Amino acid sequence: MCEIKTQEERLDYLLKAFKADSADYKHIEIPDNTVEKKRILRSLMNIRMPGKMPEEVMKVQDAYLRARAEEKGMVALSDIRVMQGNVSVWQGDITRLQADAIVNAANSQMLGCFVPMHTCIDNCIHTYAGIELRNACNEQMKNLRNTYGSDYEQPTSVPMLTDAYNLPATKVIHIVGPIVGGQLTAAHERALADCYKNTLDMCAENGLKSVAFCCISTGVFCFPNQRAAEIAVTTVRQWLEENPGRVDRVIFNVFKDEDKGYYEELIK
Repeated sequence: MCEIKTQEERLDYLLKAFKADSADYKHIEIPDNTVEKKRILRSLMNIRMPGKMPEEVMKVQDAYLRARAEEKGMVALSDIRVMQGNVSVWQGDITRLQADAIVNAANSQMLGCFVPMHTCIDNCIHTYAGIELRNACNEQMKNLRNTYGSDYEQPTSVPMLTDAYNLPATKVIHIVGPIVGGQLTAAHERALADCYKNTLDMCAENGLKSVAFCCISTGVFCFPNQRAAEIAVTTVRQWLEENPGRVDRVIFNVFKDEDKGYYEELIK
């Protein structure tokens, strides 16, 4: 393989490699436009089933994604204002955060989002971590299915820990939040509280001192945003009070202005 130094060269190399790896899109035409090239590469990565790629491809992918992280701008905890009780609210792209752990709102298959270019957090985290993340989740799920049966799916509120690979964070904690199909119930609320509690327990057990939570179960899982924020803040505050010193920083990562307003009002 010739030495590949620039992002454009990496992008072209990866497009060729991921095209060749795809049974359905081997013959897709690649435009000259860099923005469209990036979209096609992301889409090919999104739809790819778990499985190994040649080592040289992985090295180029890792270099490409780490350069993308630099381009987007990484956000250190020191850049985020500490509010009440070592808790912060930060609005932005969670894949930029240099926390010990970021939380991914996963589905019960735990393999990430397969919809090309989807804007959900699951898709974004898997995209910028690289295909190693889907492979790691798949290995854990295979082991769990060996134990619990071939139809095993990850239960609601049970976290799974992986490396973060090419993300600025160190680890990713994947968790399935409750799905609200109709009226919000007490069971939904307990399950959401357990998502926060169990994630913090996992952080403490693994020496992860900082964690950034996304807005678990809101969006397509239809948990009402304001009530979700109330449960998140109450649960985290209680856990921190009961477990002093075990986790040093908690960031509530929000994307929408609506959620930012709810969290800031609760933590002011």
